[in-house]
Amino acid sequence: MTNITKKLFGRLSTGEKVNLFRLENSSGAYVEIIDFGGAIRSIVVPDRDGNFGDVALGYDSAEAYETQDKFIGALIGRHGNRIEDAKFRIGRRVYALAKNDGRNSLHGGVKGFDKKLWSAEIDGEALVLKYLSPDGEEGFPGNLAVTVRYTFDENNALGIDYSATCDQDTVCNLTNHCYFNLDGEASGPITGHSLKINATHFTVGNSECLPTGYVAKVEGTPLDFTDFHAVGERIGSKHEQIKFGNGYDHNFCPDGEGFRKMAELRAEKSGRVMEVYSDLPGVQFYSGNGLNGGKPFGKGNRPINRREGLCLETQFWPNSLKFDNFEKPILKKGERYHHLTVYKFSAK
Repeated sequence: MTNITKKLFGRLSTGEKVNLFRLENSSGAYVEIIDFGGAIRSIVVPDRDGNFGDVALGYDSAEAYETQDKFIGALIGRHGNRIEDAKFRIGRRVYALAKNDGRNSLHGGVKGFDKKLWSAEIDGEALVLKYLSPDGEEGFPGNLAVTVRYTFDENNALGIDYSATCDQDTVCNLTNHCYFNLDGEASGPITGHSLKINATHFTVGNSECLPTGYVAKVEGTPLDFTDFHAVGERIGSKHEQIKFGNGYDHNFCPDGEGFRKMAELRAEKSGRVMEVYSDLPGVQFYSGNGLNGGKPFGKGNRPINRREGLCLETQFWPNSLKFDNFEKPILKKGERYHHLTVYKFSAK
């Protein structure tokens, strides 16, 4: 049985209240989520000795979430990841977006879903967040009604159920940008974590971390995680893809279709394990290369330094609107976008 509680977390610069919701199961494990940006603030789960620890990076104040630029913990939309040249075509019309990542659009624009105050309600054992993105917001067409259901069950599985509808043909590619550190959010770099990604292929990126349209085998590259490898084992490789990403910042194409296991992350020190399941086409592995210790500081007023957390963002492939061989995240008028991602925690 999951118990959900609500309390005031802080206020935005506008004076609006930000609330924090705790989803706690009968073992005492819990997840904390705020309604600003729908951000996952904490994930507190046991290690192999039964000691609870927080495995998600986050902040102590609403102000920090409002001013941060690393998307830590937040819901991302309308389009997660990059759109080349900050424009896309639906039918005969070309839509222009803000260029907030060089010449490209990243994570929904200047003020994406990570910077919105979502409406929140407790629905039994689920936290339901809703946001209506108006026609033209950040350049995207149509009034997009988004619902995200967060659940946390007795098996320490965090479920993120995304759904959306729109009154025009539009783009919809939702994800969550939680940074994980299975040894604990203040325990140092994640380079010692072991990772397995059930993907024999990845989308080849250029120097802007933009997929080029080419899908390549991971075999023989530092992106081969078909068996467990330490994150830091090949992160300093001279391989072109690693140099382009300044580490790992790549979209993998998990084998199979439908709801399936995409990845598994292990921390030897704590014994914690995280399994990632989703029905989305891709998963972006980002090794926290851009974390730089700058302000705002994280929990306990401690700097969040480089590679102290990693992301496994389930998504449609980046830059997919440009290429016919990529499945496109186009949501047709009247149709329903619906995808599920689960992060399941255990210890061994």
